[in-house]
Amino acid sequence: MVVSTTPRPGARRGARSPGGGPPRPGRRGLARVTALIPVRLRRLGLPYLLILPAILLELLIHLVPMLVGIAMSFLKLTQFFIRNWSAAPGAGLANYEIAVDFDSAVGRGLLHSFTVTVVFTLLAIGLSWLLGTTGAVLMQGSFRGRGLLRTLFLVPYALPAYAAVITWSFMFQRDSGMVNHVLVDQLGLADDRPFWLIGGNSFVALLVTYVWRTWPFAFLMLMAALQNIPSDLYEASAIDGAGWWKQLRSITLPMLRPVNQVLVLVLFLWTFNDFNTPYVLFGKSAPEEADLISIHIYQSSFVTWNFGSGSAMSVLLLLFLLLVTAVYLMATSRRRSHA
Repeated sequence: MVVSTTPRPGARRGARSPGGGPPRPGRRGLARVTALIPVRLRRLGLPYLLILPAILLELLIHLVPMLVGIAMSFLKLTQFFIRNWSAAPGAGLANYEIAVDFDSAVGRGLLHSFTVTVVFTLLAIGLSWLLGTTGAVLMQGSFRGRGLLRTLFLVPYALPAYAAVITWSFMFQRDSGMVNHVLVDQLGLADDRPFWLIGGNSFVALLVTYVWRTWPFAFLMLMAALQNIPSDLYEASAIDGAGWWKQLRSITLPMLRPVNQVLVLVLFLWTFNDFNTPYVLFGKSAPEEADLISIHIYQSSFVTWNFGSGSAMSVLLLLFLLLVTAVYLMATSRRRSHA
């Protein structure tokens, strides 16, 4: 019996899939569509296609709440309209006018909070950068126990924020806290136990807690940047007679300038927006001396139940941060181009 190997007129070669199953018509259509797209366009569009899910989630998590907050700032949204936002009457720019009216109690409170936040941010960034730079420079030399010290320095940054701040709140207790025990009972630096979580000392307590949590991040960034500085520069400068201080000013700090520019901007945004530290340390109502703008906006929104006014303050804060960031980036880029 002879079996004919001639294909039938209606049959197509290669119609079966490689696994022997029935043909997949969708694959052939997809290949035709893909062939119509230029190769260069496919290569350029692939990275954007890969990050598209992350962009969509970012927009959903950040952009949508931000737009809702901006819309709320134009409404008289109080506790009477929480269940039905659409029934809240429009306020126009009234919430913004009240926030920037420094003759009123609301405007004076916001201005005071803004001033406290500016002073706190400058001190926190300066101390964090100074401690981070000092620790990173000292940890570059080889000595016994360097790895252990590096690990210990990074512990505050690795701890959860709430756990770290709650620990400091216990330490700052007037009667049973470790800070007063050391300062008063052991060192004898004060006759009476001071209050740290209320009054004028609350600003110092807030600053110490925040710097303790933040400086390891600066230390980590600068320590990584110091690894990229060639050791030949230090050896050549040492041959020329340059000492440690001269090497620090002429080699280390100039080589760290690009990292410092990014580090200062990140620390500024983190510090100016910090909410966890004052909230966990003082609760819903922070002392006047430590009334950061983040906790002030929270009180204006969730304590007085005036969400329209709180949203207007948040939008003003956003505009301020955008303005400072834009000016900073323009100044640093211009300085880099001149250099």
